[in-house]
Amino acid sequence: MVMNELLRTMGNKLAYICSSLSWGGLEMNQLRNAVWMKERGHSVVFLAVKDAPAYRAAMEAGLDTVVIRRHKKYYDFKSGNALARILVEEGVTHLIIRDTRDMSVSVIAKRKCTHQIHLSYFMEMQLGVKKTHLLHTLRFRCLDLWSCPLNWLAEQVGTMTRFSKEKIVVIPSGLDLAKATSPLTKSEARLEMDLPMDQQIFGLVGRFDAQKGQLVLLEALSMLEHSKVAVCLLGEPTIGEGEAYSRQISAFIQANNLQDRVFIRPFRSDVSTFFRAVDAFVMASKAETFGMVTIESMACGTPIIASNAGGSPEILDFGKIGTLFKPMDAASLAKALNDFIENPERVSTQDLIHASQLYDHEKVCSAVERALGVSNY
Repeated sequence: MVMNELLRTMGNKLAYICSSLSWGGLEMNQLRNAVWMKERGHSVVFLAVKDAPAYRAAMEAGLDTVVIRRHKKYYDFKSGNALARILVEEGVTHLIIRDTRDMSVSVIAKRKCTHQIHLSYFMEMQLGVKKTHLLHTLRFRCLDLWSCPLNWLAEQVGTMTRFSKEKIVVIPSGLDLAKATSPLTKSEARLEMDLPMDQQIFGLVGRFDAQKGQLVLLEALSMLEHSKVAVCLLGEPTIGEGEAYSRQISAFIQANNLQDRVFIRPFRSDVSTFFRAVDAFVMASKAETFGMVTIESMACGTPIIASNAGGSPEILDFGKIGTLFKPMDAASLAKALNDFIENPERVSTQDLIHASQLYDHEKVCSAVERALGVSNY
């Protein structure tokens, strides 16, 4: 790109903007990528709302961090002007967004800047509806790059927007594979998590939410004839949001006498211990856009059973390195669980670990550098 050639002649400075007040996969990915690019020698600044989880995490990670105001999603010209001043003062050449709520204000800031800004959108969520309205098109036209983590999302952008196909790239979300695995054996991991040694355990990780499919997995468990099969749910309800669903889960466990076969554990930062402890990971979400936990399971060599929707089919090579089932269908999932019980070694540990190499963060960062037109010093 012409802009990339121009920026190569300048000192590059990357700014990662995150106005979110939440702390989930999107925010974690934005922070991780900022940290990785700094470790690779780039000048990086992280823009976040004061005392938001992303702000605190960036400070703890040792990133140069600048406070931004919590802006409106659309047409917040005051915040856009303020952001432009920050970009100029910091000498930013590349602004990177992941959250769609940061797009409008970033476009305003780019237009107001006194020097050229390379504006990139790294897609985390699929498009729900077509974005072909004139206002969408004009906003998207200010993007210099639209990065999609999977091919199906790139195809979606190509058909559901008027964004230039020449500016679309496919760069997967990355994972630091060296930190994604656990030295524990299965027995040690189960001891750590207080799980039984004599049962085959299917695990699901995620906040308690109907879209994550915990109840679907429990319904599938209740259909199995095998008595030595259990489920471990790693997660908890979001405060103020997931309590009702959590009560549904508890009621189902009681009503179906599954107290000795369902183990609920709070989320833990060393999620690799969870993947070591279970026999297979179940991605039961209705349609997970990408699913970082699926990649983490692969890196640990833990087999995967996933909904045949969203990004899971592509990640699992359309069933070659995992088992797919009909989304939100307990009977279909029960069949998939049975198939795994009868043939647990259909996909080898080594095949899964080998497949995870595609998402190695060093490879991902190299691809990002090429797309942004910046050098790895």
